[in-house]
Amino acid sequence: MFSNGITCNLPFSCMNAPRDSGSDELIPNKMAREPVILNVYDMYKINDLTSNIGLGVFHSGVEIYGTEYAYGGHACAFSGIFEIIPRDEKDLGDQFRFRQSVHIGYTDFTEEDVKRIIVQLGKEFRGDRYHLLNNNCNHFSGSFTKTLCGVDIPSWVNRLAYFSSWVPFLEKCLRKEWLMPMALQHTLSNHCPESTCSEASTPQF
Repeated sequence: MFSNGITCNLPFSCMNAPRDSGSDELIPNKMAREPVILNVYDMYKINDLTSNIGLGVFHSGVEIYGTEYAYGGHACAFSGIFEIIPRDEKDLGDQFRFRQSVHIGYTDFTEEDVKRIIVQLGKEFRGDRYHLLNNNCNHFSGSFTKTLCGVDIPSWVNRLAYFSSWVPFLEKCLRKEWLMPMALQHTLSNHCPESTCSEASTPQF
């Protein structure tokens, strides 16, 4: 059982887990020691509005095995998780600017394991369950890194959600098209035909 409540029949694989004399059989003989990287982006059009109140708004994705995984909203009842080439701000859209990478830790999960974890997380992070303040891309990144290596993302990355109770008007001030990455639109065009999801092109926040 992962910290976010999902279950997955995968081998124990957190590099940060304590070891003792009786736990060696739980550790794979060949550890992957794959780095887990958080890539953070400025959403600069939104930050132009929020800088006056000292609040930065950021998008994030988790890079592992040469792929970056992130989450966004859409109108369909399936996963809102999508993939891009790591740090490819152009694939996200004009409103995104790469800011920095943060090394979160290491994992022993294999690449195949990671894809299974993404499938499981996709049941929780569905496109139609996205919410700018309560269930956004940074919430996904934190759940993913905690599953991979037991470490959450830095708190400043999701500061918007933390301060949401102080600025309840903020969500209504943001144009929804600023929030939907281009890469997610490409994913929808391939997996959500108009006949099954007529409002797929409109993100639900």
